Amino acid sequence: MKLRGAVVRAALLLGVTMASPAQEKSEDRLTMNDLPAAVKKTVLEVSRGLKLRGLTREAKKGQTFYEVGLEVNGRTRDVIIDSTGAVVLVEEEVTWESVPAAVRAAIEKGAAGGKIRLVETLTRNNQIEAYEAHVRKDGKEFEIKVDPSGKPIVEK
Repeated sequence: MKLRGAVVRAALLLGVTMASPAQEKSEDRLTMNDLPAAVKKTVLEVSRGLKLRGLTREAKKGQTFYEVGLEVNGRTRDVIIDSTGAVVLVEEEVTWESVPAAVRAAIEKGAAGGKIRLVETLTRNNQIEAYEAHVRKDGKEFEIKVDPSGKPIVEK
């Protein structure tokens, strides 16, 4: 599921390590009425005029994050919000043409002939910190993540 995958990626970017199945995080689908006031305020701000695809909450190691899935001009935007209502990460689908040449080259190299399904920017504090490509090759799906200069990012 795209929304769940985005939350997992956001957790990884936030320095949260993946747990064993016994320690698996919990994730809940929500409605606007389920949100704390500060989070609801932020969701209303970031979603103004956009199509809301879904809301989830994830608890991991004592921290709670909320994700609002949006549609912007036919493309996805996922906004990760902490429990204080602060936006911590934005994942936004972008066109291949808008991706810098060095990033495109690194993604194509990593895809090694696979089909690049979509590319997202990962933005924190209004600055793109990574590009993430979703690739399908030989019946398997995987992601390639590179920094804005095209250097691969290896997640631990």
